[in-house]
Amino acid sequence: MTTLPAPRAPFLSALPYWVSLLTLPLAAFAAHMGGWWVLLLPAFAWLLFDILDLVGGLDRSNPDPETPESALFWHRLLTMIWVPAQAVMTFGLVFYASRAGHLGTWEKIGLFVGQGVISGAVGIVYAHELLHQRDRLERWLGDILLAMVLWSPFRSHHLRVHHLHVGTPADVVTARYNEGFHRHFFRVLWRMPRDAWRAEARLLARKGLSMRSAKNPFWRYAALQAGMLGLALALGGTEGLVLFALQAFIAIWQLELVNYIEHYGLTRKHLGEGRYDHVQPRHSWNAEHRASNRLLINLQRHSDHHYKPDRRYPLLQTYPEDEAPQLPQGYPIMGVAALIPPVWRRMMNPRVRAWRRRFYPEVTDWGPYKRGELPRPRGA
Repeated sequence: MTTLPAPRAPFLSALPYWVSLLTLPLAAFAAHMGGWWVLLLPAFAWLLFDILDLVGGLDRSNPDPETPESALFWHRLLTMIWVPAQAVMTFGLVFYASRAGHLGTWEKIGLFVGQGVISGAVGIVYAHELLHQRDRLERWLGDILLAMVLWSPFRSHHLRVHHLHVGTPADVVTARYNEGFHRHFFRVLWRMPRDAWRAEARLLARKGLSMRSAKNPFWRYAALQAGMLGLALALGGTEGLVLFALQAFIAIWQLELVNYIEHYGLTRKHLGEGRYDHVQPRHSWNAEHRASNRLLINLQRHSDHHYKPDRRYPLLQTYPEDEAPQLPQGYPIMGVAALIPPVWRRMMNPRVRAWRRRFYPEVTDWGPYKRGELPRPRGA
């Protein structure tokens, strides 16, 4: 791997990541044409990037992590302008589809399934980048994106639970070895919001406050989500509200599919009495595929994100396999595999077992790790 100097042309460096904005004209075209064209958005996010990953090769270069913020203006701008772009796309489709006589029920469902794929694969990924930043505007924009998919508690869980307790029984997002995606998804649906609530309650309690306090972020979450639902109802009536809820559910499903891929079977070593070893690059799966890393703003360099959570996406580093495990393909292809549990297990279980032998040869009994029977971490 090589370390690259700070880019001389910041706009040109950022330009490949702006590919996500192509979804706006694609969504408008799909809605206007109807028929099988309504599948344009999932075809763009999944099929096209499956193909591009296969032909585009890997990118093992590492940018200079000391690159100044001034060189990242166009990278930052993308994540911020995506917020109004997704709002226009989502609510524009709600308004249009609820009045479009040429679109049948199944065409509308297909259109909003596609919108949900983009809201999850792009929107929540951008929200994830924004909520990790110190800038207050960026964090608010992240909250707006999450409210657009009715998954605002993700912020609390991601910051207060996932990053602290990844790879332990306290983190429901860390998929267990041999756990199929569909089972994992429904486990996350009911546990994630509960765990997020409890994490915020513990934080407020340490400040002598209750969850009735105005500092409880769940009040903000509720207000933003209610505003989104109200806007969908105003623009599209009951039908528009249902279609909006459909895209939100698909977006959450898309997010949790990615979460499933990122940490499947990777557990931190229990050191006794509720203590676990520190989070290391070894505790996340990585993919170095050039094309999908542009669409997903380097989310697939996930080990470095957990190692340095405040590092902006264009500066994330990749690691050799003796430091962090590598996926055989990028997230789009791995997502398809995860939907078919026998295929997923055939691809990934041998890799998990090899990971255990490489990083934790001293652990002889993995049963408690697989079954989630180890103690919760201290303070969780």
